[in-house]
Amino acid sequence: MKLIMAIVSNDDAASVSSALTKKNFSVTRLATTGGFLRAGNTTIIVGTENDKVDECIGIIGDESKRRTEIVPSTASYDIGRYASFPVEVQVGGATIFVLDVEQFKKL
Repeated sequence: MKLIMAIVSNDDAASVSSALTKKNFSVTRLATTGGFLRAGNTTIIVGTENDKVDECIGIIGDESKRRTEIVPSTASYDIGRYASFPVEVQVGGATIFVLDVEQFKKL
C-alpha cells in the first residue's frame, strides 16, 4: 500500500479531488500554505494499492495545470530605497510524494 501526498494549487484542488473521487480513490484535502509565494495551496492525501499509484499520479497530473502569473517583487537599490516591479513566475502543477505504508487500519 502507498500514501500519495500531492500539493496542488487552490485553483486546481476541486478538479483534482473530483476526478480522483470519480475513479474511486478516497481523498482527503488539507488547506496548506506555500513558502515561496506565501500563497494558499491544497495538499491532497490518497491511500491506494501499489498497482493504482500510476493511475492516481496520472489523474493528478491531468488536472493540475501549470500557468504563468505576474507577482509584485521589490528590490533594494540603496539604504531605504525600494522599487516594486512585476516578476513573471510559474505556478500550478503538482508536487507529489509517494510513501510506503507499513500498516493501514480503518476503524
